[in-house]
Amino acid sequence: MNSGSEQKPKRALADMGRAVIEIETQAVQALVERIDDTFVQACEFMLACEGRVVVLGMGKSGHVGGKIAATLASTGTPAFFVHPAEASHGDLGMITAKDVVLAISNSGETHELLTILPIIKREGVPLIAMTGRTESTLAQAADAHIDVSVAQEACPLGLAPTASTTATLVMGDALAVALLEQRGFTKEDFARSHPGGALGRRLLLFIEDVMQVGDAIPIVTESASLADAIIEISKKRLGFTAVVNANAQVVGVFTDGDLRRHLDHTVNMQQTGITEVMTRQFSSIQPQALAAEALHIMQAKKIHAMPVINEQQQLVGALNIHDLLREGVA
Repeated sequence: MNSGSEQKPKRALADMGRAVIEIETQAVQALVERIDDTFVQACEFMLACEGRVVVLGMGKSGHVGGKIAATLASTGTPAFFVHPAEASHGDLGMITAKDVVLAISNSGETHELLTILPIIKREGVPLIAMTGRTESTLAQAADAHIDVSVAQEACPLGLAPTASTTATLVMGDALAVALLEQRGFTKEDFARSHPGGALGRRLLLFIEDVMQVGDAIPIVTESASLADAIIEISKKRLGFTAVVNANAQVVGVFTDGDLRRHLDHTVNMQQTGITEVMTRQFSSIQPQALAAEALHIMQAKKIHAMPVINEQQQLVGALNIHDLLREGVA
């Protein structure tokens, strides 16, 4: 008896969760038809902006505005968020004639925004509004109004901003990505604004930044024996050794895998020359290449280490998968 009654609240919770997602999904889907000439006009204002996009919003709209400003800034459109209440107490000086203002208000009647609206208009700053009411004061005053209205909030009381904030956030992403595409913003550009992130490390870190150099490089000459190579591999602990000629050019490599394969045969390690057992067709990389490129090669070739060579095929470093792991590239 109790088991059935306990299941009802659980089902009710799950049903409400699904209902919220369905309502918000419908709200987002409705935005597709609103990507129109007004949306394009808003993008053009931002593209022509010589200053920054100043995002304004109160309450939940302010939280969404902060995220939109951050997304714009990280995708090639300089932007920052200003709290409207603080703007009317001095921060409005942060808005210059070269800027564009993006004001967010679901009702379009937010008092703090309307208070500073005359000053924004007097400065001649292009005003883009994102509201849920096209007839609102803010929408009517805007140079470009983007409709982010929703049929209903996901909150059953119809009070808590839910579907409306989701729709606004998605429309903000649409603006940011449209601008990113138009500006020709690349992964490298994104990485430069996120140097501490994983993408930044993948796109800004070069082989010369992570490779082993000097005495840490495993190296033997063509005249070395198999035994010499094994000792070098064990000493340097990178899983391989490079084999070089008299001009320091790499002519082959010998790896842990090569050693295991030759142990299946009777081999005199002292008398066998390394050139008899080394791998002549090997993968290598140059020091100016991206670390992410080395990771791609290692994954594709199923190898864990490789020599780093210059344009003259001379050995200048050694790279192991653990070097990439340590730097957060892999």
